[in-house]
Amino acid sequence: MAFWLADTRTVQQADAIQRFDPRFWTVDFPRPAMAALTTTAPDALRVDAIFRSAGDIVGLIWESEDRWDHPLLSYETVRDYSRLTLSFRWRSSGVIALDAVNGPTLTIEGRDAAGQPRSWYVRLWNYAQGSAEDALVSLPFSALDGGFLLPGEADPVHPGDIDRMFISLVAPGFVPGSDSAFPAECQSWAELSDIRCEGHAPMLEIGDVMVLPHGLAMATGYDDAYNQAPARLLRQIRGLGYRGTINHYIGMSHFFPLAPDGAGGFAVDPALTPVNAASEAWHRDFLDRAKAAGFDVILSQSYEVLAQHCPTTWQQRDSDGNAARTGWTPPSALLSPANTDATGWLASLAGTLAGWLADAGLPVRWQVGEPWWWITPDRRICLYDDAARTAFGGSPPVIADLGQPLTPGQRDLLDQAGALLSASTAALCATVRETAGAAGAETLLLAYLPTVLDPAMPDARRANLPAGWASPAFDVLQTEDYGWVTAGADALRKTGREAIEARLGYPRDRQHYLSGFVLSADDAEKHWPRIDAAASEARRLGVAQTFIWALPQVARDGFTRLPSLKDNAMQAFDDVLFPVALGSRASVTPEFSTSVTVSASGFERRNSLWTDARLRFDAGPGIRSEVELGELIAFFRARRGQARGFRLRDPSDFSSCAMTGTPGPIDQSIGIGDGATARFELAKLYGEGADAQRRRITRPRAESVQVSVDGVPTDGFVLEPLGVIAFDTPPPDGAAIRAGFLFDVPVRFAEDTLDIAGTVFAAGEAPSVPLVELREDA
Repeated sequence: MAFWLADTRTVQQADAIQRFDPRFWTVDFPRPAMAALTTTAPDALRVDAIFRSAGDIVGLIWESEDRWDHPLLSYETVRDYSRLTLSFRWRSSGVIALDAVNGPTLTIEGRDAAGQPRSWYVRLWNYAQGSAEDALVSLPFSALDGGFLLPGEADPVHPGDIDRMFISLVAPGFVPGSDSAFPAECQSWAELSDIRCEGHAPMLEIGDVMVLPHGLAMATGYDDAYNQAPARLLRQIRGLGYRGTINHYIGMSHFFPLAPDGAGGFAVDPALTPVNAASEAWHRDFLDRAKAAGFDVILSQSYEVLAQHCPTTWQQRDSDGNAARTGWTPPSALLSPANTDATGWLASLAGTLAGWLADAGLPVRWQVGEPWWWITPDRRICLYDDAARTAFGGSPPVIADLGQPLTPGQRDLLDQAGALLSASTAALCATVRETAGAAGAETLLLAYLPTVLDPAMPDARRANLPAGWASPAFDVLQTEDYGWVTAGADALRKTGREAIEARLGYPRDRQHYLSGFVLSADDAEKHWPRIDAAASEARRLGVAQTFIWALPQVARDGFTRLPSLKDNAMQAFDDVLFPVALGSRASVTPEFSTSVTVSASGFERRNSLWTDARLRFDAGPGIRSEVELGELIAFFRARRGQARGFRLRDPSDFSSCAMTGTPGPIDQSIGIGDGATARFELAKLYGEGADAQRRRITRPRAESVQVSVDGVPTDGFVLEPLGVIAFDTPPPDGAAIRAGFLFDVPVRFAEDTLDIAGTVFAAGEAPSVPLVELREDA
């Protein structure tokens, strides 16, 4: 594991941007409106907006505090706008004009001179020169007044403490608070160009890190990033060291057009194009910029639609007729693979995504994400919508609980459901390949293993991991198992991986792994180490690509993946033993690092910088003959001096039993079972109780390792690299996990030179051969 959860920028590289840089504005809006932000030039931005009801409002937002970027890449927080002037050229179409009532208004949120929260409403037309749809706007913050008519209604803005400001856009026919639908959606746009900031402190410091490539790729989702400009997202992805491919999920709530549903709401309409104009503008800009930055993109779609906009007949249902609902807020609905209107709409979307990739000059790489028959928390499978019932003969047997033993008829129903699901995804793949034409396409399937391979529902895989998906139905199998990862359920992860490989037959070089995600920031410290470790494990297992899911959580929590020392050839380790046994004359030196500050009065403050001692050895006194001297020189040359590590037996401390005793299975405590965790690190404790110092053991002698669970020896485990015990079955909750072992110390030569004089050695004087311990536990 090599990562850091950064919460602030300290010594890292910084740059400067002009305040109000177009890349760092955002948009937002209440449903059913839609808008997207793109940057059209270094000093220009464009908002594409769609208004669907009379009360829709779209806001173009600048925030004084950067809440969206990774801490190492964010801009500084400056709330004082005094003596600043923001100017730009305004152009628009399809929104109420600058000079009209309810025309574009700048809302400023902050505090007044007395520190009381305040908002001011600045009519842009009062500071514009030109026409109502093409004007130059200049906003001098220290001489800015809210109010519709000036000077009579002037409300002076206090510029010294501003949190955020936004320009509100509304369509002709706007009625505040109305939910009355327009006869047809209103497509609009507004553009700010020639954006300039002049006066006092017009620049902002911004993080400018460039993490070295670390071998991982990034996953994103439009539902999480719809409010930001593509240029902003791609800047973060590249700056944080992600390269190669971006796996981008188009989402389930923002990309589609809507039509009135006749009941006061809005729904997806298959008669419309599958993607609305605003999200199409955003995605085309995203793909063009990704290609220019050297990325290729996997575009992903799923069988999910936000429930409030999903046609009722498209939705999967349980045997009681209840519609399938995910646990998100607001929830999404699952589309039935049996409904031809729903699958036709999905095919149209798949073809659209493939066409975008081709138009951008990118390889056509398309993923269908987590297609399944939904299973409710009480284990009821949702394959009883009207279309599915018809497909299954009209009166399919009821499966009330997938966790209970099933009848042959129920299992046959699940097999039929799996065949129907795989047929629907095959039709999508065919559409993608047809759209790609002679250039070809790569199709990918994403499966979420904790659901499709839940051991409590062993027959669920018949429906949700059908045999029709077996290789070569797709070009690549993608898996994610974040529910198991964050729970520490390593045994389930291992058996799940083995099960899906056995069932579908995709070799590792045709697999991808998605590692993540952290739903709540409160869980960051606990979950990110496991996510990082899972990503590293996937790379060791040889999957073709490993992704971190997803960018919003990476930015929120400051997750910073660092290039792994194990990936660097200069950090190589040769799993061989130092050829000369250390004798009693050899020196062993444990060292700690402690910062000691002495006050003027003589009191000390001590800060221990290392949790574990680091050992130094001088192996020279152990050399007793010219034969051993020759072996040492050959070994030194083979290690290329300091370049390569190796094993060393410390004659004073090499056992879990005391220092040199015979090991037994209850020597050292290595953890407490929780019913899910299956991997435990070997360690040795020095001292007693809470003050004991814990030493990770990364180079045990494999043949010596013994393990016990609650005092009972067991052989139901394997020894993984770096001294990790992996149980076949997770130990039960509260069980004491103990181990015994012999071990070596990972070391390297401390210098790149080996000074040995033959005459001195012949005279009986020992050479100096300094060695230093390697850290391998991070």
